[in-house]
Amino acid sequence: MKNAEATVGNLIDHQKVAFISSIDEQGYPNTKAMLPPRKREGIKVFYFTTNTSSMRARQYQDNPKACIYFCDRRFFRGVMLLGSMEVLEDSIYKEMIWREGDTMYYPEGVTDPDYCVLRFTATQGRFYSNFNSENFNII
Repeated sequence: MKNAEATVGNLIDHQKVAFISSIDEQGYPNTKAMLPPRKREGIKVFYFTTNTSSMRARQYQDNPKACIYFCDRRFFRGVMLLGSMEVLEDSIYKEMIWREGDTMYYPEGVTDPDYCVLRFTATQGRFYSNFNSENFNII
């Protein structure tokens, strides 16, 4: 892969679903489909919304090891990114990714105590395309 950021970024930007994985109390991976990230910084940092009271938020607080995966079903290719997930409750992050209509999930608005931001920071990735996989580091 000549340009990981361009190739992977393009794949991510065209997906309607992201899969995020956390580690549970017994050490097993837990994977969940999510809406795509609200914001990304290259292919290193991704921002998602979730409920502060969610099982996933609790798992990331206990163990920040995480994985996110994006799959392009049409061309049968995908990318797995490994890294860590932070649970952010600071108003600066909540306001940064808030969208009109989010009150459907968080009725009290951007200050809803059950609204938080998940920030994923990738350290490495694995890209699959054309029946081949390739590892790459993220700087």
